[in-house]
Amino acid sequence: MRDTQPPRSFTRKAGLALVVIALAGGAVVFNGWQDRSRNATQLQAVADKQSVRIVTVITPNVAQSAASLDLPGRTEAYARAPIYARISGYLKVWKADIGTPVKAGQLLAEIETPDLDQQILQAKAELASTQANATLSENTAKRWQSLLATNFVSAQAVEEKLGDLTAKQAVVNASQANLNRLQALKNFSRIVAPFDGVVTARNTDVGALINVGGAPGTELFVVSDVRKLRLYVTIPQSQVAGIRIGSKAKFTVPESTGKVFTATVQSMAQAINTGSGGMLVQLAADNSRGELLPGGYANVSFDLPNQSDRLSIPPSALIYTKTGVQVAVVNPENKVVIKPVVVARDHGNRLELSSGLDSTDRVIENPPDGVMQGDVVRLAVNEEKK
Repeated sequence: MRDTQPPRSFTRKAGLALVVIALAGGAVVFNGWQDRSRNATQLQAVADKQSVRIVTVITPNVAQSAASLDLPGRTEAYARAPIYARISGYLKVWKADIGTPVKAGQLLAEIETPDLDQQILQAKAELASTQANATLSENTAKRWQSLLATNFVSAQAVEEKLGDLTAKQAVVNASQANLNRLQALKNFSRIVAPFDGVVTARNTDVGALINVGGAPGTELFVVSDVRKLRLYVTIPQSQVAGIRIGSKAKFTVPESTGKVFTATVQSMAQAINTGSGGMLVQLAADNSRGELLPGGYANVSFDLPNQSDRLSIPPSALIYTKTGVQVAVVNPENKVVIKPVVVARDHGNRLELSSGLDSTDRVIENPPDGVMQGDVVRLAVNEEKK
């Protein structure tokens, strides 16, 4: 019978082929696992890198200050008098319109006072009556005094007549005082200018009913002395120390383009206004040529001592929080450090700081939203600048 078993050489070859196939399959599996592991590591590294915010940093510059402080202000007349009616009546005539230069005592208007005129006539009649009664009482007292010498009347009766005379004279004095009061009020029917100036408002006309005034908006005229103006400016608290009485300032007004005027600090409020956070300062400016208008806007510039040690940064670097103004800097470990700063002056494209930063600090130029203390950041490649 024939032997059907395969030869031994064939069996060895088949086993060897299986081993080679298994080794090749294992190598493929190992290489695939190694590639996946390498890719996962690279993806994780990319993800970690992308999760770190990229920032651009700058270093603060030394402030190149022009040593001036520019602030808005307003001009007011050096003396301004709203003129109200002291008596009631009807406006008879007015003599000065807005813009009219007037002298002290010049007539501005006249008021017809029919009621007051009747009161004066009544007061004169009452005075005449009381004077007549006093004269009669005086004559009677004299006669009784002469009779006292003959013992025809008693001393008590004479004293009564003298007392009556004194009372009648007191009534005369009261009537005279009342007449003087009414006549003094009558003088207010002539409205005159209180000082040399210009009529800047006229709020009445002929025939208008005039009532005794005093409330804002009821003035008949406003006279202003514009030969000299007051200039009011609110100085920030941080700059108050640089302003003194007698300090000079330059200012411009919109209606005089290209012209620069000068003013002198006359007085300071010596208190910080809680609403504005600044001190009100009053300056005086000459306006003898009439080039300035009261009640207008002015741009005022003060010369200040130069602060050469101050640093400046762009406005984009600021972070505004409920605790104040801050900036974000990057430390040597590339971690964020939040620092509070104090802004001394705003130059528009640069902010001058009085404290908070060092010249070597790396300041984040545009802090990302939500940047926090201790956040790790990455500097933009080739974009760190000064």
